[in-house]
Amino acid sequence: MDARVDPYRTLGLTLGDAHVIRNAGGVVTAEVIRSLTISQHKLGTTEVVLIGHTGCGLEGLDSDEFASKLEEETREPRDWSIAAFEEVDTSVREGIERIKSSPFLSRAESVRGFVYDVNTGALREVE
Repeated sequence: MDARVDPYRTLGLTLGDAHVIRNAGGVVTAEVIRSLTISQHKLGTTEVVLIGHTGCGLEGLDSDEFASKLEEETREPRDWSIAAFEEVDTSVREGIERIKSSPFLSRAESVRGFVYDVNTGALREVE
């Protein structure tokens, strides 16, 4: 979701080369699994690249405090997770595991995770 990250330029792609799914924190949610499933089963994709980034607003965010503020401001129920995390590498690893363990994404031949450094432009693979 972060405007500082251009996945096409970062990965050397051009428009039409990849399906790009963006959300806050790059967190693998049910909606991400849904989108990846459609991409694989209907459009034939076989590779997944998950990219987190340094300086992410969800890294270190207090989910409970944020949720309380939302409830106070909106007075509306929320049916989605804030999905904040403590460390971007761990979040990417957990996302990769969610993708690999999903029964809907068994067609993925390659699932890799990376962290993009917003200050240097470097892309580092997460082991």
